[in-house]
Amino acid sequence: MIFFAWGGVSYSIIIVSSITFNYLLGLFLDKKYKRIVLLLGLTLNIGILFYFKYLGFLITNLFYVFSIQSVDPNAFDVVLPIGISFYTFQAISYLIDAYQGKVKIQKRLDQLALYIILFPQLIAGPIVRYYEIKDQIKERKHSLIKFSSGVSRFAFGLGKKVLIANVLGEYSEEVFLIPIDKLDLVTAWAGASLYAFQIYFDFSGYSDMAIGLGKMFGFDFPENFNFPYAARSIKDFWRRWHITLSSWFRDYLYIPLGGSRGGKFRTLLNLTIVFIITGFWHGAAWNFLIWGLIHGLFIVIERAGLSKLLSKAPNIVGILYTCPIVIVAWVFFREENLQNSLDQINIMFGGGEATEINYPFLSQFLHVRLLLVIGLAFLFSTGILSWIYDGLKTASKHFSPRIQNTAGFTISIVSGLTPVAIMFLCMIELNLNSYNPFIYFRF
Repeated sequence: MIFFAWGGVSYSIIIVSSITFNYLLGLFLDKKYKRIVLLLGLTLNIGILFYFKYLGFLITNLFYVFSIQSVDPNAFDVVLPIGISFYTFQAISYLIDAYQGKVKIQKRLDQLALYIILFPQLIAGPIVRYYEIKDQIKERKHSLIKFSSGVSRFAFGLGKKVLIANVLGEYSEEVFLIPIDKLDLVTAWAGASLYAFQIYFDFSGYSDMAIGLGKMFGFDFPENFNFPYAARSIKDFWRRWHITLSSWFRDYLYIPLGGSRGGKFRTLLNLTIVFIITGFWHGAAWNFLIWGLIHGLFIVIERAGLSKLLSKAPNIVGILYTCPIVIVAWVFFREENLQNSLDQINIMFGGGEATEINYPFLSQFLHVRLLLVIGLAFLFSTGILSWIYDGLKTASKHFSPRIQNTAGFTISIVSGLTPVAIMFLCMIELNLNSYNPFIYFRF
């Protein structure tokens, strides 16, 4: 609680209120009027999220539609409490699971409070459901091996964020700051691609740090990423990207809407609704809606028959189909202004005024630092290193016991020293470079 209050005492009042009313409502979920209790709980949780995250957006657009100029719509903007999207969804999952009888009602306030305010993943996920850690809240297994694995996982996550995401973000931001009339096709694609890597390593880095911190305290949090840029379809992408969010929407929105049980049209409609809400979950802006709709559109197209063709094609075909769609959609995610997004997309597909590469951005690719980081980003985001490791592990079985022992000893030494080296490099980078954006802070 002290850790959370450091970001602002008013934030603490909100999360304490959330803990209190979700605890009290949970106590009545085994009573006669439990449906009304659940509806009240959903209304309160969604209402709080709506007030802080979407009320200003709604009022601004209503003022625009009805041409109201006597009141400043910005007066309705409020500061977004840190982590509210994550802990609100966790509270909702507890109430629904308790209502459906999947978990027992938590009658100890301290244990429910620990679940909602579990700080390693409170600010940036992953979204942990109550049933996943209810037993761990009561009792956890601690060991030196588990603690050390948590330290290593934290170090790798910090390395992803500081040594890869931040570096790529510097160059990506240069592109997004270029005036539209000076932006050419190649540079536009380069900037969008770098941003795609940046947001992956930024967010997956935070997830790794949360999982690592959890292990240090004896918790096992769910994985949140599985090499999304190796996806062979948009559907496959969402099985790999922000896994805890996509599974949350599947179980608590898509399936309650009817899932795929109501025929093809109803299924496609449900998918569209889910991705509209997925877009708006990330932020109150039309850009996020379009980002969600792009993914939803291609999910619908794949569901309508394209997925069958992709399943028969070589893996590389699916990857070459998926990555450009994801990169284009990230432009809407990155830009705060809808017109800027449309302008850059137009340039990426051959429009715009710049007919030649007249900005020295591409010369930056000759910089050894950026080339090295791009290489690391490619290796760590596509699963190639895992594939190489598995191949070497299989091949090592054919070596002599002496070679196997030597290789095993070497790997153990390298595995132990690598996190230390990463932490050391991160400290140097953070001291030398002030560029350290927290992309998911606004969510």
